[in-house]
Amino acid sequence: MSESTDFLEIEGKIAEALKKVYDPEIPVNIYDLGLIYEIEYTEKKEARITMTLTAPNCPVVDMLLMDVESAVEAIDEVEEVHINLVFDPPWDKSMLSEEAKLELGFM
Repeated sequence: MSESTDFLEIEGKIAEALKKVYDPEIPVNIYDLGLIYEIEYTEKKEARITMTLTAPNCPVVDMLLMDVESAVEAIDEVEEVHINLVFDPPWDKSMLSEEAKLELGFM
């Protein structure tokens, strides 16, 4: 298996871990909500997550970031987690996965 394949496999594990993290106000995981913009895994065993929130003034931001960090740190291949919280582009309902749209009644 090549190094790039390994990295893609680990990035897939990270995505699966993020599917276990929920915004407590919305019954859909943050990955399917479209809050995760980018996942990158480096040769230094770092996970770099670029994400946003449904609203810049999200009252649970600290808890959500801790949950993301904990979920990703639980992966054996990850030694460090770096979260880049961005608001550009701003989140909107078009970023929802098909599953999330169905769960939230948008389909």
